[in-house]
This record gives sequence, structure tokens and C-alpha cells, in this order.
Amino acid sequence: MTTSTIAPVAGSLPPAPDAKIAMGWMHTAKFLTTAAQLHHLPAIHVPEIAFVGRSNAGKSTCINTLTQQKQLAFASKRPGRTQHINLFSLGKHGVTDAVLADLPGYGYAKVSRSDKVRWQQVMVNYLVSRPGLTGIVLLCDPRLGLTELDEALLEVLRPRVEEGLKFLIVLTKADKLTRAEQAKILSITRLNAGGGEVKMFSALKKQGVDEVAQLLWQWAHPVEPAVGAVNAVEAVEAVEAVDTADSADTAAEDATPKAPIDPAPEDSLKN
Repeated sequence: MTTSTIAPVAGSLPPAPDAKIAMGWMHTAKFLTTAAQLHHLPAIHVPEIAFVGRSNAGKSTCINTLTQQKQLAFASKRPGRTQHINLFSLGKHGVTDAVLADLPGYGYAKVSRSDKVRWQQVMVNYLVSRPGLTGIVLLCDPRLGLTELDEALLEVLRPRVEEGLKFLIVLTKADKLTRAEQAKILSITRLNAGGGEVKMFSALKKQGVDEVAQLLWQWAHPVEPAVGAVNAVEAVEAVEAVDTADSADTAAEDATPKAPIDPAPEDSLKN
């Protein structure tokens, strides 16, 4: 008996790779550029994944742990001091196949109110309008849960998430919670995630590191339609279009009143 397999749908996520493959891919991360304004960012033609979160949520530590590089993302002793969008390229053999974006933290920095407002606007504009943005990773301290600022961010993202933007909430510093506490906050956060995924993460104990790396790899490598499959679909659509047109012409002919045929004059039948 032959077992049939269902081809993956174009645009869907591929099977999760082996953890070593995903972590090896993450380790290829290299600094690409930094920008203080949105219009200074270069156009990116590969999947772009942004990391956002409160200034003390452990965002830089998470990025450094995933990429296995201690100083790739700047972890300041004074949270919130980083005020640039930093891009990092990913890809082996010099070929970039994805980009990570490290956005400034929010909600904690001891800076002027005007600077806070300006950066919040830059971040919102980035999340709403950045072309090529494939996924968002929201870092959250599970001891605080989703704050009002986090929930406001989720609301801003909702339209793009409904259009297909991937979304993940990473609950950092999991090592500071018991298993029971982890299970409870995980359940609560999933209820408020709006369809996004939620994972526990600990840089100290390496909890959740492989799983997050595998998911990001999947985001960056969506299933592409096979060329033959695309051509076959186009061929079927073309045939269906011709059949539809022929059917319409036939129906139109049938609906056209036929003029009666005058019998030939008797004289013409003679001789």
C-alpha cells in the first residue's frame, strides 16, 4: 500500500531543524549596521526578525546567548542607554539569509521624557511599516508579567500579526522561578499572547535556547513553492479560464433568438 504525503504549503513553516543546525546558524550573526533614525536603515531583502522589550528584560543577554557571542548585543549596566536600532546579519558562507534587529528597550531608561517619546515613536513606526519584517520576539520578565507597555505594543502589532507576522513572547530569567511558577506564568501569558507563541528562557541554565533558535530558523526559511508546482497551477488556471470563456460563448449562442428559415419559393423548386 502506497502512503501519500502532503506537500507543505508555500509560506508555511518548514520542519524544525536539528538544534545543532539552528544554533550553528545563529552563531553566524555579525554586526551589520546601526541607525538612530528609521530612514537611515538599509533596505533588507531577506527575512528580518526584531527583538523588543523593556530595558531590563534581558534582551541583549538573550541575543548574545542565542548567537553564542558574549558582546554581539551591547548589554549596558544602565538599562535603556542604547538608543539605536542595531542590525545583525545571519548566514553561512558569506550569504545573508536573515537579519536580526535589536530595538532600544523601553519603560526604564533614565532619559528625558522627550527622548522617550521620540524613541517610542521610532519603534512604533518600525514595527508598523518596516518592509520585510517577518517576526517579532518580545522579551518579558516573567516575575513582572506583561506590563501595560507590553500590552500596548501587542495592540500596535495586532494588525500585522493578523496579516501573517510571526510573533513570539520569550519569558526570560526563568531560572529565578520554580517549575510550578513557570507553569503558571506560561499558562497566563499564552492566554494573553493573541495567537503568538510563548517560551520560557534562561541564559544561565540554557533553558529554551535551542527551541527559540529552531523557531527563528523556521521563520527565516519559510517553505517556497516549487517551480513545477507553480507552473502546474498556472496551467490549470489557464485551462479553466478557457473553459469558462467557451462555456460563456456557448451559453450566449444558445440564448440568441434564431431567425426562422423561409421556405424556398415553389418556383425555385421547379425545374
